[in-house]
Amino acid sequence: MVPMTHVLSFGDSNVIIYLQPPGVTPLGGSAIIHCEYQHYGGTFVLYRSGKKILTLKPHGGRAEFLISNVTRSFAGPYTCHYVHGDNGTILARSNTLEVLVEELQGPRPVLSILPEHEVTAGSAVLLRCTFWNDSATCFLYLEGRAGTRYEFPSTEATLQLSQVEPGNGGRYTCQCFIKQTPPIWFIPSEFLELVVRVMPELTSTVWLVVADYTRGNTVRLAVGAAILVLLGLIVAEALHSHRSTASHLGPL
Repeated sequence: MVPMTHVLSFGDSNVIIYLQPPGVTPLGGSAIIHCEYQHYGGTFVLYRSGKKILTLKPHGGRAEFLISNVTRSFAGPYTCHYVHGDNGTILARSNTLEVLVEELQGPRPVLSILPEHEVTAGSAVLLRCTFWNDSATCFLYLEGRAGTRYEFPSTEATLQLSQVEPGNGGRYTCQCFIKQTPPIWFIPSEFLELVVRVMPELTSTVWLVVADYTRGNTVRLAVGAAILVLLGLIVAEALHSHRSTASHLGPL
């Protein structure tokens, strides 16, 4: 059985449900099921296989259901409902989160991000999951995202993101298994964080600077021209006065 979650959109229509840490939950370990819904005055109710198991009041639009000392009985389909606090009316519900519990083995795969962990938006990024067994199938998870999972082909465990966006940023991990009866699941890789930087819009700023510079030059030129015209008028008036005085005095 392969772990599968459903992609949900952040909005008012659905409750967001995801597992932390993502992937297969280790037998005897612990995990947190997150339920998120941006609404107030209600309660989160967690169901497994259609049966109500836990209820929590939200904190900041989120509830965290801790599952510890996990046994195989914790495996199964989980859903989360957001209900009205007074009458239990369901305001919203999540899609299904399939939780798989297995005994995990080593070694763990190695995740790498190329060319580097911090890139600018629009850059190309390669995510590579390296594992010792070529027949294994590996999965890539993005922490805190519902249903964000990529399946790596067994022949080339790489994922190419040609133009990364800020939404691609976050902490990634990969986990591998060998398909047999029963399947063998391995410890997930260490988390690696991809940081996507957004470059500021320089075009409008440069244009404003050029416009201000041009406007300043225009003002200075206009003032200079006005001064030249004024000086010309003063000189012309002075010459006219001088000629008028000389004509009245006559020759000495």
